[in-house]
Amino acid sequence: MGKRSVTAATIPGPAASAASRGMKAASSTSTSNSPTPYPRRLPIGAEVQPGGGVHFRVWAPKRKKVVAVFADALDLPALELKAETGGYFSGFSADARAGCHYWFLLDDETLRVPDPASRRQPDGPHGPSEVVDPGQFTWHDQAWPGVDLKGQILYELHVGTFTPEGTFAAAIEHLPHLAELGITLIEVMPVSEFPGEFGWGYDGVDFFAPTRLYGSPDDFRRFVDAAHGHGLGVLLDVVYNHFGPVGNYLGQFSADYLSQKHHTDWGNALNYDGENSGPVREFVISNAGYWIDEFHLDGLRLDAVHAIVDDSDDSVLAALTRRVREVAGRRKTLVFAENEFQDCRLIRPPAAGGFGLDGAWNDDFHHSARVAMTGHAEHYYVDYQGTPQELLSAVTWGYLYQGQWNTRQKRRRGTPAFGIDGARFVTFLQNHDQVGNSPLGKRAHELTSPGRHRALTALWLLAPGTPLFFQGQEFSASAPFLFFANHDEELSALIREGRHNEQRNFRRLTGHDSGEMLADPAARTTFECCRLDWRDRECNTQALALHRDLLKLRRADSVFAAQRADQIHGAVLGAEAFLLRWLDPAGDDRLLLVNLGRDMVYHPPSEPLLAPPAGREWQIHWSSEDPRYGGLGTAPLDPFLWYIPGQAALVLRASDEQKN
Repeated sequence: MGKRSVTAATIPGPAASAASRGMKAASSTSTSNSPTPYPRRLPIGAEVQPGGGVHFRVWAPKRKKVVAVFADALDLPALELKAETGGYFSGFSADARAGCHYWFLLDDETLRVPDPASRRQPDGPHGPSEVVDPGQFTWHDQAWPGVDLKGQILYELHVGTFTPEGTFAAAIEHLPHLAELGITLIEVMPVSEFPGEFGWGYDGVDFFAPTRLYGSPDDFRRFVDAAHGHGLGVLLDVVYNHFGPVGNYLGQFSADYLSQKHHTDWGNALNYDGENSGPVREFVISNAGYWIDEFHLDGLRLDAVHAIVDDSDDSVLAALTRRVREVAGRRKTLVFAENEFQDCRLIRPPAAGGFGLDGAWNDDFHHSARVAMTGHAEHYYVDYQGTPQELLSAVTWGYLYQGQWNTRQKRRRGTPAFGIDGARFVTFLQNHDQVGNSPLGKRAHELTSPGRHRALTALWLLAPGTPLFFQGQEFSASAPFLFFANHDEELSALIREGRHNEQRNFRRLTGHDSGEMLADPAARTTFECCRLDWRDRECNTQALALHRDLLKLRRADSVFAAQRADQIHGAVLGAEAFLLRWLDPAGDDRLLLVNLGRDMVYHPPSEPLLAPPAGREWQIHWSSEDPRYGGLGTAPLDPFLWYIPGQAALVLRASDEQKN
């Protein structure tokens, strides 16, 4: 492990002044060369002071001189920052205020760059930074308690395509719909400033600045405040594994932001464990706390943590999770991770050698369900069969791959997940990756029969994992979700070629008719066609009713609501049929029958999990074939013959009467 330069997190200052403006004081301090101490929320950036003026601080060990210059027509004098120990520079301007636009001039005063910790980039990543005062926003969520893990229903949305307007303000109008549906927690795809006029957001370069494309920082705060008012929590998807390829000026301040020994699929990894990694860790850990503090977010979703390589004794993932908890105070928060390697240390408690995150995405469940739905096992689905046993194992054990050799990836995949609470596995039938990275960006309901789709939706929403919806899924949105990114023509050509080559790993897209089928990621029409058409909500009422009723059943039924994977047992009944039985301690068991194939008669009924509780009899409690969902109706249950309808799911509950 490389030697670190350890630096402090804050300038000392009167804690009472910070608290009086709703600030949360950081836990450590350093000595500044400035003549007067200044209270700070973050270790770097421009911060409005309680008595007026703005304090600037930046880490720039590569430079000998840093000057803040102002871009407004206010005739503000330039401010030369004074050098501190550890490569930091800081200074106070009594004339600056919120709304001022500024640059940093480096060394020879000709290199003009934005602030690495800018809270707003009104003209994009290449423009000046703006001083933002978070204390000017009036919050109304003082009674909001935060979010627990159990009982959450996540909803992933991309602000730019969630509404025709593509703004935080427009998204607020649809919060009542999400609350009425049964969603409890919104997961917003990345909003950190990125180049261009549209994109997924995973190529962000200004970690502290919500993108100007969706509105102002206060617009984002207003969205979170409104969500809390509707009983909805909000998570933010953050990217700490790489910076975007365009608009990243951090290298002008220090070459140590990037690792010299670790690499990702997107370029150099961030430097979390090498020379001078201390300030880089501080930068990212502070960013994690910043979103919780200044935007009242309820937690984070960490993108692709398998690409965060950290050989330190204290992983940056564990450290930033602690910071989230610390900053939140009494509010409960959640931290989830996407982890291709399925390393269960992430979600085990620190006392057991884990990192203490709350949960992780479960791609295994999605991949198996996708193969079961479509019958296609190409590219990264080739490792899955979509069989009843796979689906049973994914429900009861979380990950399918827990250390077995994976032929396609040519390595062992996963670590043992036994004993981990089922709620810690985030499950989905759709998300931005699985729709956007699959051929043509089609939604799951377009790739299978209605009956299979309803049956697997029931399995997904009644299983103990924490479900994640993708925007529009609840009303079978007609809009696809494709990959889109707006860059100059040279980079766009490289992205276009790379994406098309990746898509051709799906064998169906290697034929003579595939060329015109692949969308151009750089085309505005690609982006615009992904916007939700909210008229679908009024047209596809059957899909909406299906999801609403299943969420109500999950919430109202104490057996399903308990999310106890350890109380579930399963059995395979046929080539495409299986059952799950929830063994309730009070004897009020539930039975879920899923048949993805043709109608079948299970006889003789020798499977013991089919036996009802003593002295009772099974009755149909819910059916995916209800005509309200577009089904064809459900025959009465015959426990002697066990007729199980094809492409359907049935929930059975025991009555008090037993037939002879």
